Amino acid sequence: MATRVFSDEELEGLRSFPAIGKDDLIRYFTLTSADQAFLGKFRRAQNVLGAAVQLSTLPWLGFVPDDVPSAPTAAVGRLARQLRVAVADLAGYGEREQTRTDHLREIAEYLSWKPAKAIEFKELDEFLLARAMEHDSPSLLFRLGCEYLRSAKVIRPGVVSLLEKVATARQAAEEETHGRVAHLLTGEQVRGLDGLLVVEPTLGSTRLHWMVTGPVQGSPTSVKGEVEKLTFLRGLGADVLDLSALPAERRRYLAQIGRRLTAQALVRREPNRRHPILLTLLAQSAVDVLDSVVQLFDQTLSGSESRAKIKLREVLAERAKLSEDRLALLDEILPVLADTGIPDEEVGTLLRGKIGMSRLRAAHAGATVRLPRDHGHLALLDGSYTYIRQFAPKVLETVRFKGGTEAKPLIEALGILRELNATGARNVPEDAPTLFVPTRWQGYLDEAAAKGDVTAYRHYWELCTLLALRDGLRSGDVYVPGSRRYDNPAAYLFKPAQWETHRAEFCRLVGKSPDFSEALPLVMDELDEALTDLEGVLKRGDGPVRLNGTGELVISPLTAEDIPSEAEELHGELEKMLPNVPIASLLVEMDRHTGFLDCFTHAGGKQARSPQLKRNLIACLIGLSTNLGLHGMAASCGIPYDVLAWTAEWYIREETLREANIVLVNYHHRLPMTTMFGSGTLSSSDGQRFPTRGKSITARHLNKYFVSEGISTYTHVSDQHSTFGTKVIVATHREAHYVLDEILGNATDLPISEHATDTHGVTLVNFGLFDLVGKQLSPRIRDLGKITLYRMGAKTDYEERFPTAGPLLTKKANLDLVADHWDDLLRLAGSLKYGHATASLIVGKLSASSRQNALAAALKEYGAIRRTIYAAKYLSDESYRRKIARQLNKGESLHALRRQLHYAREGKVARRQPEQQNEQAWCLTVVTNSVVCWHTEYMGLAVDELRTAGREVDSEVLAHISPARSSVVNYYGSITVDYERELAQLDDRGHRPLRTVDTDDPEAGL
Repeated sequence: MATRVFSDEELEGLRSFPAIGKDDLIRYFTLTSADQAFLGKFRRAQNVLGAAVQLSTLPWLGFVPDDVPSAPTAAVGRLARQLRVAVADLAGYGEREQTRTDHLREIAEYLSWKPAKAIEFKELDEFLLARAMEHDSPSLLFRLGCEYLRSAKVIRPGVVSLLEKVATARQAAEEETHGRVAHLLTGEQVRGLDGLLVVEPTLGSTRLHWMVTGPVQGSPTSVKGEVEKLTFLRGLGADVLDLSALPAERRRYLAQIGRRLTAQALVRREPNRRHPILLTLLAQSAVDVLDSVVQLFDQTLSGSESRAKIKLREVLAERAKLSEDRLALLDEILPVLADTGIPDEEVGTLLRGKIGMSRLRAAHAGATVRLPRDHGHLALLDGSYTYIRQFAPKVLETVRFKGGTEAKPLIEALGILRELNATGARNVPEDAPTLFVPTRWQGYLDEAAAKGDVTAYRHYWELCTLLALRDGLRSGDVYVPGSRRYDNPAAYLFKPAQWETHRAEFCRLVGKSPDFSEALPLVMDELDEALTDLEGVLKRGDGPVRLNGTGELVISPLTAEDIPSEAEELHGELEKMLPNVPIASLLVEMDRHTGFLDCFTHAGGKQARSPQLKRNLIACLIGLSTNLGLHGMAASCGIPYDVLAWTAEWYIREETLREANIVLVNYHHRLPMTTMFGSGTLSSSDGQRFPTRGKSITARHLNKYFVSEGISTYTHVSDQHSTFGTKVIVATHREAHYVLDEILGNATDLPISEHATDTHGVTLVNFGLFDLVGKQLSPRIRDLGKITLYRMGAKTDYEERFPTAGPLLTKKANLDLVADHWDDLLRLAGSLKYGHATASLIVGKLSASSRQNALAAALKEYGAIRRTIYAAKYLSDESYRRKIARQLNKGESLHALRRQLHYAREGKVARRQPEQQNEQAWCLTVVTNSVVCWHTEYMGLAVDELRTAGREVDSEVLAHISPARSSVVNYYGSITVDYERELAQLDDRGHRPLRTVDTDDPEAGL
């Protein structure tokens, strides 16, 4: 049983001493005076030192390996120095097993530890069962069991014994899972679940496959298809299934298994294992499909609106052309009318004679109707009314919408529209609400009502209602009960009672006072300090930041950074020293150093790993990151496609890719060379566009970047050139919504405290939230001199204290509004900080909120203050501006590396589902970080070799060298993945030999 979980090598490692870090060495191998007194009873130096090793090892590992003399040399040496004995005295200790076990028994009694007996095993079984209900991975359960035993001061039993306990717990968890949902498995429900696995002739597939396959475009057909799914799921009672008896992690795990297993594989499973999987998948699908219906409604309606806007631009352009003759005629008429020397009675005769009656009549005949306030946008959208009617009634019939007091008129209008659709009535009731109709569109309704045109009134009123519904869903003013993405915004935040228990800890964590009267003076001091610096810069009047003659702010672009010429020369020299390496070999080497491939675990909890698994994983990573695809990779490397497809399906998923990436980023962070690039406290984020092949729900037209359609990958990059976050987003969506996600979700060792973006990542909401969660947003803002700057007091006071900078602060912040909602702002930030809510979801809703949303208004007001403080600091410090620009350039260099890697099929992403696209983007990130890690490590080795040879290498010069630029890694051509052969080429430290080449050789490094 043990060998099915761990390999023989891993089993041996679990029974032996691991390597020890500095912290553990100090913590566990430091003897107290009481310890030394206890050890004195063992007399002989060998026994004293051997007992000391056991005494220190037991709390460290939770057990003591049989081969005590094999303990880490540093640990033995530390103990020997404290005991004033020789390290060599440990040799031969424990050869007589009875001596070692007797010593261990005495040591356990001294430390209050105990061996595992019946009671301890019973408590361990209960603990493992509770954990197995949350996690099914045997290796994870084994580790958790070890941690539990250590915390309970119970000596860990043998590895095989503990693994048997894990296996028993996993089996018990399956039985417990079935027992907790058995009451839901009525005869009718079981028939419905098993029916999901039967091929439907009308669908050409099973209901299961149909249910979990998402749409690939926003269209009436897609909306109606998702509505049909939602109706089907509700018919099975999926929307009311109460699975709260199962832990959330168990539900997620079972649903994931259900999505990945084929119908045939599920049929082969026993009913007590199959039915809980299908139940959880059914419940999750009900939520997913509900969200999909609302999302498609938004996307399809917005598509019609966008097409109307495009047509409007064309109409206005044509109108402008037709108006040119009339404007030219006006240029001839105005001088005559403005000439007071021409008598009024002669003006008409003069104009008719000068211009000619035919031209005047033609201009009169070409008169255009005065445009409405929206220039005719709604009228053009009315041209898509029939198209919109193909899906909107279905959505209103299927989805129930709710809202707060402000949304009451809209909710009432939706009810009326739903009734009109159900009865087939055409006329909108006279008392139908219109308070939600924007002013720019109200004229359409008034005109239609005045003319008695009930058809036009119905069209315009219905369109206004649907667009208001879409906007309300985006802002959260309207919500969908039971949805994950469109639920009541209050559901995403800490409840007041929860916040009471978290407030003090959160405020201490981010350095904010829960009392605004205490927090306010600190913010005012920050603003005053920043303005003092800016005042000094502006008073000089001759720098890149200055005021012009009219008092307007002038910001000159930064001059090109003065990069030492030695940097480029050194980079070239280092490149010639690095070994040439194919991408597959590079990944094998990085796994040798980091073990990142071990993070790819089986989605079903299966632990046995075939000898070829790492080879297959590398092939999948290369195939997806280079865009060759699994078919292309199979043809290139000779591994059968079905093997790669199975490996990708069960091992390559976002959670395993994230874990692998964390391992790589942390390894890179620890490399000596990495500190030359940055401290790891600064990061940046930016979107990179990739074209797509075929339809996808995430793809959009964007003429600036794509011939057809494409997506955007939004990546977060540290100042050390590592990428710690990746997310596929719609290319036309506001990037600012996604800036905070990876900052708050950063699980790497990078101590990120400051984040840079370009203008696309900037909103007042982000400025406010970044400060409230204890981070600094440092963007490069286009047209910074034109933004509105806020003051926190009277205009006269600021202009008196800051005569030059004060007049730039043209608006006074509403501090009362911020004060009234200070606790709510902290609760919002706390909900994000502790992972209770997703930042992109909340930021998107707050950014789209109306002025009536007091919390959003207060956050934007606070964000405006933070933006003013930042702007003053940014403008007054050129070195700070350069630091931000330099960081954003690092992101661009990594974009170039990703583009170089993602070369196949013209870089067009062929995967159509968002989940698949996200997995491919993460594969690209993992391989990119592997290249950066490898390049950084070898540059460090090359620098060490130069310094050993007596060469001076300036650290300041090294800071200008990017590990994202490498000519020695080969991404192209036929790819061979032979894991063991590649390992055999490495030395004892896991490295390839550096090249010794003539630096003048023009072929070197090629």
